[in-house]
Amino acid sequence: MGAFRSRLRRWHIWLGWIVAVPFLLWTVSGLVMVWKPIEEVRGNHLMAEPKPMRMAGVLVPPALAGVQLRSLTLEQRADGPRWVITLPDGTTRLASPESGALMPALSAADAAREVMARYSGTAKVRSVTRTDAEDPPLDLRRPIAAWQVAMDDGAHFYVDAASGDIVARRTAWWRFYDFMWGLHIMDPTTREDTHNPWIVGFGIAALVTTILALIMLPLTLRRRRKSRDTA
Repeated sequence: MGAFRSRLRRWHIWLGWIVAVPFLLWTVSGLVMVWKPIEEVRGNHLMAEPKPMRMAGVLVPPALAGVQLRSLTLEQRADGPRWVITLPDGTTRLASPESGALMPALSAADAAREVMARYSGTAKVRSVTRTDAEDPPLDLRRPIAAWQVAMDDGAHFYVDAASGDIVARRTAWWRFYDFMWGLHIMDPTTREDTHNPWIVGFGIAALVTTILALIMLPLTLRRRRKSRDTA
């Protein structure tokens, strides 16, 4: 029994050293992720709701005779109400509700204006950059063509280049939070794979370490009790 207990103790020690690294990462990353309210991390306080829509005249339907639609909505934008047209293939276009004419995709200045029309913070626009739908930024992770409106406090706002919708807001803390999330699930590259071999392997190692501790505890207590009885 003594040799068996000694072998269990050695396995437990070595496994303990192995799982110490992921335990540290899980603890630190978990602490960071609960450090601030998730609403503040997401930057909910930085975006006001769109202003109420006001139309002076009669709504004119979009000039799309014979074209099938997936959806048609009227939404507020920085320069006023706009028809948002979604085609069956997912393509989105804007149209004027005053004339029904289709409108071009948003420019960099248009994207910045969309953000600033609803922005409630104090930072200024530092840059506006077009993103590629085939290779979106890591903090967007959506396969759409968008404008990244970067503020001088580190916040990023992403505006859909076709619809003018603000599809994502990423504070500097959000990006740090996202990095810690990647460490927490042990996928720092894509930060989405919660079933990767690293986290599964370390999870199994942690489980085995815990089971060994539970087996060793009564054996250790029994040995100490016998030592006291024979003393």
